[in-house]
Amino acid sequence: MEGTSHCLIFLVFLLSCLTDPVSPAALTVSPSRSQFFEGEKVSMICSAGWTVMRNTSRESRTECGDGWGNSAGSTCEINYLYPWDSGLYWCESMSGSSSSSSSIQLSVSGGSVILQSPVLPVMEGDDVTLSCRAKSPAHNLPAAFYKDGSFIGDGPSGHMTLLHVSSSDEGLYKCSISGQGESPSSRISVEEQPSTGSGPQTTSDSPPSPSPPPSSSPSSQFASYMLLTPSFVIAVFYSLILVLLIQLLRRRVQRKSESNQEVGEQSIHVSPRRQKKKSNRDVPPGSDDL
Repeated sequence: MEGTSHCLIFLVFLLSCLTDPVSPAALTVSPSRSQFFEGEKVSMICSAGWTVMRNTSRESRTECGDGWGNSAGSTCEINYLYPWDSGLYWCESMSGSSSSSSSIQLSVSGGSVILQSPVLPVMEGDDVTLSCRAKSPAHNLPAAFYKDGSFIGDGPSGHMTLLHVSSSDEGLYKCSISGQGESPSSRISVEEQPSTGSGPQTTSDSPPSPSPPPSSSPSSQFASYMLLTPSFVIAVFYSLILVLLIQLLRRRVQRKSESNQEVGEQSIHVSPRRQKKKSNRDVPPGSDDL
């Protein structure tokens, strides 16, 4: 009985873990860029229950509020950035687990030019705009842009747009403004589009090649698919819980019937004794002599 109850509690715990997954952590940077001028302000926000961590040239794996930044729950603010604040930043769980988010690189320039580029990876096929910004004057100036050290084009107003980016656009980008200087380099990462399950469409008039025969029967494919779906796993746990509850109910009914049977047997053994005593009291004294 006790072992069955423990098993039931364990199954309920596993089911709650399956139906209530932990949300992945994500680091949000405001303003959303990877380069800053010295003296600017930046805010970093993690998901609830997570804190901001960083690695710099001066320190390794330190938490916001531990000698740098102002921590307020899952938010970290740096009111005045210095060049030594450049480094890797990420979110880490405050529960003590080893879970962490992907890291981002922030650069703080003591110069007069920075490159404004996406701080997070961009999706394949999207357009990405790069902006070359001078500290003074504030208005946009013509700029030259570089990728991995090679010149890729000019931006008359200090902007350049990369159309329909792909993995070939990944790399280190920087810019320069004549008479102002050159920005630090920042990496742009491109993520692949999620697979839709359908192949690319073609305009060829040739008939499609015959598809190879399936390696397994449809029933086996369906069975393998069902075994991988979360709903199937949840249904299995619910079924196990139902079976255990039925077993518990049967044991209770069986124990109750056994206890009732024992009470009945005891009453049968007690009744003749009571009747005999009663009959002895009803016989008048001296009747045995007659």
